[in-house]
Amino acid sequence: MNNTLTEENMKKLKEEFEYRMTVKRAEIAREKLVAAAHGDRSENAEYKEACANYRENDNRIQYLLTMISTATVIDNKNIDRSILGINSKARINFIQDEDEAIVTLVTTMDIAPENMHISIESDLGKALLGKKVGDKVEVDAPGEKYTVEVLEIL
Repeated sequence: MNNTLTEENMKKLKEEFEYRMTVKRAEIAREKLVAAAHGDRSENAEYKEACANYRENDNRIQYLLTMISTATVIDNKNIDRSILGINSKARINFIQDEDEAIVTLVTTMDIAPENMHISIESDLGKALLGKKVGDKVEVDAPGEKYTVEVLEIL
C-alpha cells in the first residue's frame, strides 16, 4: 500500500490513530470489564460484543499505521497549476459521447464520485494526472476504453 496523500489527509489519519489508541481503546476496555462482571463469558453477549469492538478497533489501528507509514505526502503549495495534479479541477470532454464534465482529482481519502471528485488511483484519475489543456488521453477502464480531452484547468 503506497497512497499519495496531502498533508491534511495525513493529519486526519494521525488524529484518528491517536483517538483510537487512547480514547477508544479505554472505552472498549471499560466495556469489557463491565460485561465480564456479569458472569459466564461463554454466553455473555455484551462481553462478546466488546471483544468484537476491540478487534475491529485494533484492525483499524493497523490499517491507519500502514497508511501513515507507507503514504507519500505531497506538498500542495508548490505545484504547477498548468498541469493536472491532486486537488486540480478540470473541464473534460468524453470524446465518444461529446459529453463534458468538471472533475476534481483527489486522493483516495477524498473520493466523492457524486461530486465528480475522482481518485488519482482510478483509471480516469491515472490517465488525467500530469496532463495539460489540449491533451487527449485514452482511459483503459474495466470492460471499455474511451478517450478524454482536457478542455480547461479551473
